[in-house]
Amino acid sequence: MSGDLIGFSAAFLTTASFVPQAWLTFKTRDVSGISLGMYSAFTLGVALWLVYGLSLGAWPVVVANTITLALALSILVMKLRYGRSTPG
Repeated sequence: MSGDLIGFSAAFLTTASFVPQAWLTFKTRDVSGISLGMYSAFTLGVALWLVYGLSLGAWPVVVANTITLALALSILVMKLRYGRSTPG
């Protein structure tokens, strides 16, 4: 199995595993169980992985983190908009 095939397989699985939670959050707008601190750090980490992938030309890393960053930013924005009264 080639390195890129392993990378794209890993990228698909980790990104796809994130989609059900993102979908549920978009659908319900319930962000009460989401920690603002954790999601802020997670989103920044994904953005840094994207920059890292771009610097290496590692397309599995770039593709996966582009999609995950879009989802994470969307959830983070919803947390800021709808979850101000909850700590975390």
